[in-house]
Amino acid sequence: MRGALQRTTWQYDPALYAPARYRKACAYDAFIPEPIAAFADPISAETAAAVSDAETAIHALNARARPALAPLARLLLRTESIASSKVEGMQIDGRDLARAEARAETGGKTGPDAREILSNIDAMELAVETASSSGEVTVDVVTAIHRALMSGASNAKIAGVVRAEQNWIGGNDYNPCDAEFVPPPPDQVHPLLADLCASVAEESLPPLVQAALVHAQFETIHPFVDGNGRTGRALIHVVLRRRGLTPAYVPPVSVVLAANKSRYIAGLTRFREGDVDGWITQFAAAAAQAAGLAQSYLETVEDLQSTWREQLRHTVDPRADAAAWRLIDVLPAHPVITLAVAVAATQRTKAVVNQALRQLEQAGVLLRVSQGERNRAWEADGLLDLLADLEAGVPPNAARRPREEPRHHPT
Repeated sequence: MRGALQRTTWQYDPALYAPARYRKACAYDAFIPEPIAAFADPISAETAAAVSDAETAIHALNARARPALAPLARLLLRTESIASSKVEGMQIDGRDLARAEARAETGGKTGPDAREILSNIDAMELAVETASSSGEVTVDVVTAIHRALMSGASNAKIAGVVRAEQNWIGGNDYNPCDAEFVPPPPDQVHPLLADLCASVAEESLPPLVQAALVHAQFETIHPFVDGNGRTGRALIHVVLRRRGLTPAYVPPVSVVLAANKSRYIAGLTRFREGDVDGWITQFAAAAAQAAGLAQSYLETVEDLQSTWREQLRHTVDPRADAAAWRLIDVLPAHPVITLAVAVAATQRTKAVVNQALRQLEQAGVLLRVSQGERNRAWEADGLLDLLADLEAGVPPNAARRPREEPRHHPT
């Protein structure tokens, strides 16, 4: 066991309502994990090989990056954020979410589920772009990630607040005495978080091993009342980016973890029980699978962009410097796009972008999803079908690609 159990008595509080069976005082065991800073336990040759294979796959994914493909990087980050939310049971249709994202980007209203998942995208971007480039990862940085994550939640008042109460997983809602797992008592949380942050600064371990340990330790500490899983998965990418393993593209590890949630939870349990090798091997396998999946989808999306360019060339054939070509470049980052977002993404004038949107709609590259002139939005043809498969962890299916012949839509 990587830690110790602390026997504690749950005191009956007559001021709190609970059914009669839960009103009595009872005993429970809270788990206090061993620190992970300066972790030096040996790992097996089998585990080391799995880690090496995964890091090779992630290197291969990032080796194809170049500035022109930056929108594909956001596509993967967006996919990872959505999949991380799905691990927690938050489900929303991909098209509905993309349309909600477009509305949110122009100041429109979104539903509570979409708002919370979109906050997870913001938190993941903060984790990867801001926290990963900061001088050090502190407890304040971790709470900032959590604050961004929970800003759209119904219980947003807990955003960024380290818990001062005992929480637990499983069992009943009134006490932790029959819980499946009880994290450390509140007085242990801040020291353990400080140790975790210190471990992020170290570079003695392979990056993937470090990320696996940081994630499992964070989930064990469970420092927030809610949002621990999503915050902990964001920390995976903080470690990988800080260590230089993912300079451009994040492997959507949560896609693989979400596909078999029970196995994921069992792996974290084995980590606490002392099977560190087993957890690292499982995590490395998930990372390798995610990197391979990401690479295949990036290639498929690039093929889709080539199809869009052919459609545009055969129907409108604008000048080489036309905004329509630039819009095709940025569409993977915005599967549903509005005029305001298109202007910001292309850095062209509103009039020029308006013309480009009309041209892409005429070519069948963009399909209008709102008919009014105000807050118009377009869907990139075929892209959301691909993203739905990626978020489900399904290999690209050529049958989902749009037809080669352009579809003509009245403008």
